[in-house]
Amino acid sequence: MKVGILGGGQLGRMLALAGVPLGFSFRFLDPAEDAPVDGLGERTVAEFSDLEACAKLAAECDVVTFEFENVPAGTVEHLAQSKAVFPGATALRAAQDRVAEKRLFEALGIPVPPFAAVDTLEELAAAIAKVGVPAVVKTRREGYDGRGQRVVREAEAVGRVWGELGGAAPSAALLVESFVPFDRELSILAVRGRNGDIAFYPLVENEHSDGILRVSRAPAERVDGRLQERAESYARGILERLDYVGVVALELFQVGDRLLANEMAPRVHNSGHWTIEGAETSQFENHLRAIAGLPLGSTEARGFSTMVNLIGTAPELSALLAVPGAHVHLYGKEARAGRKLGHVTVVDASRQGCEGRARQVLGVVEAEPSGPLDPKGEGLDSRDPSR
Repeated sequence: MKVGILGGGQLGRMLALAGVPLGFSFRFLDPAEDAPVDGLGERTVAEFSDLEACAKLAAECDVVTFEFENVPAGTVEHLAQSKAVFPGATALRAAQDRVAEKRLFEALGIPVPPFAAVDTLEELAAAIAKVGVPAVVKTRREGYDGRGQRVVREAEAVGRVWGELGGAAPSAALLVESFVPFDRELSILAVRGRNGDIAFYPLVENEHSDGILRVSRAPAERVDGRLQERAESYARGILERLDYVGVVALELFQVGDRLLANEMAPRVHNSGHWTIEGAETSQFENHLRAIAGLPLGSTEARGFSTMVNLIGTAPELSALLAVPGAHVHLYGKEARAGRKLGHVTVVDASRQGCEGRARQVLGVVEAEPSGPLDPKGEGLDSRDPSR
């Protein structure tokens, strides 16, 4: 089977690495002159809005998917007229607009923080007065990893935040939501096949700094059956409402015994990278199985896993590999502040053993100039860039 992938980032790379053992081949389309997928299949350098180039890629493939949620929904809709494309444009549109996403969650009965859509400075001031401070102001589109958002801690900062996010224009599409004093950040990954079968991975606990995912631990501690079932029911509702095919990630804030939805990602996700070594079937293989119409694989965890992102700079490979049981994934990307250059996963039969190995990895990572991790973060978004 030949799979077309819109996007050539690390997620596309890991999809290809999961698919090659199954006999799949890949073709990619990405506007970058160089990309992490180079060497793993044919690649077309073109914009995602180039319908002719995208259609040519689709014509040469059996099925098309994407690894980057800022692909224009119109492109996916156009390709779907003549080729199977999963997930579909409906899911992509919902995830690309934070207000539409929140309204979808509300329609499905999934709790969300109080929010308001605003288009003017006056509406922004009124919305913050209504939800109270602190509040989080976000651009409705194209924000991830803490980009395109600000925390407002006092009403007097409204004008400054409008200037930073709304710009000089008289109107701008923004979202205001109440700041969530969460206990911790969780995520659940789910996969739905073309025949409607659904499987769930265990809840994962995530740590962020500056809005960027730094560490994921799976399965999350202190998760009883009810909490897992609640998260699964929320994810199931999204999959079924959108007639979704493939892997989806739902990011959640835990507040006491409640789960509030932060956002969803209509693709394989950074908080699921642990599944490569830590689950019976990785999220990448299961995504490919789903879009190809193949049976889904087991999502059961193989013991305990911790995934550590390498952000901005990467330690010496020898230092990482000196940690017993460390699985290093480097994406072949040029170092840049805030850029995900790779990740390291450790797996152990016991949680204590896994934590011990994870501390060794973190010791190596924290020795880098990028500085130590802040496990609390700011309650900001954790959308994962795949560029």
